[in-house]
Amino acid sequence: MVCAGSGATPLPLLDAVDRCLETWRFACVNAPVGVPTRKGVIHQTVFIGPGSRHAENLEYVPCRLSLAPRLYEDRFAPDILLLHTSTPHNGAVSMGIEVQVLPAALESAKRRGALVIAQVNPSMPYVFGDGIVDVDDIDIGVIVDTPLPTAAMPSPGPTAWRIGELVASRVPDGATLQVGIGAVPDAVVAMLPDDRAFGVWTELLTDSIRLLEEAHSLDDRLLTGTFAMGTPALYEWLDENPRVQLLRCEKTNNPSFIATQPKMASINAALQVDLFGQVNATRLRGKIHSGIGGSTDFLVGSMHSPGGQALIAMLSWHPKADCSTIVGLLGSPASATQPSVVITEQGIADLFGKSQEEQARQLIDNAAHPNAREKLWREAKELSLV
Repeated sequence: MVCAGSGATPLPLLDAVDRCLETWRFACVNAPVGVPTRKGVIHQTVFIGPGSRHAENLEYVPCRLSLAPRLYEDRFAPDILLLHTSTPHNGAVSMGIEVQVLPAALESAKRRGALVIAQVNPSMPYVFGDGIVDVDDIDIGVIVDTPLPTAAMPSPGPTAWRIGELVASRVPDGATLQVGIGAVPDAVVAMLPDDRAFGVWTELLTDSIRLLEEAHSLDDRLLTGTFAMGTPALYEWLDENPRVQLLRCEKTNNPSFIATQPKMASINAALQVDLFGQVNATRLRGKIHSGIGGSTDFLVGSMHSPGGQALIAMLSWHPKADCSTIVGLLGSPASATQPSVVITEQGIADLFGKSQEEQARQLIDNAAHPNAREKLWREAKELSLV
């Protein structure tokens, strides 16, 4: 069975399916808390969400989000597809705040004669783009009037504001933005100069983008993403907004499409970066925590964009683990390599076009926490980087 993920997961329908089936497979991208996690349910995903992280049975399938739709032809081919949609408008519903892999899953379901069930929710915004579904393609519609999950806008602390200021200083007028959710991305967007105009080609649309639009800081290009998450104000803004389109992820995350965006500025977080410029954004203590997702798609695409750059923004010191986020050598597989720059509250480390020795020096001198630098210099020597 395949269903929408993140804030669009139809939990009441999932509960109904779980009561009817003793054993079943569940394919969901970024499954939220509340999905069935018992022993008889096998979770399959390209991106582990908080609802799947501690499931009894979990199969993680490493895959870039741009390529994930291909999996719905075979490995993730649905017998049942659960959608979470808006109410009908002129004979069609909208997938609302999550499009992503779902158009590919729907096409596969139709070819296979699979059952398509929609949780029809008056609270789901009608969002334009690739998530528009003819009601004739839905076998069963169940009206469930329930509020959508929300994500509050956090108040950035001094460290997030410092990182936001440094990242914003690297984003030129006319740049195309890709940002995520959280205190640092919100701080980045808030620090962008008011006298510049930007475009948006991103994976996730958040309240920070809504606020940029309301501040008249965006140009006349359509605001493009593949899913959305945020406050009720965001969902109200998305509803029938002609400025916004949510497209299938094989479009939004295709590096060749990203590369056509002028001055593409891809801004992503990471858990670790090592002295070779390798990025770990997926594993904690060596164990898979999330997934490749779309960060690698955007890193590659943005660096092929005219005037584009891939920026990694993160704290220099992990507060919970009490350790440096700049390390000598990753102890787990890399999720990406060689971004344009790495930015922490300590400063900006320029990597692209530098020798490996210069990259290491930039990371240690400009991005690493002062408490980590002595150890990093020793590790750099051991790695023949000095």
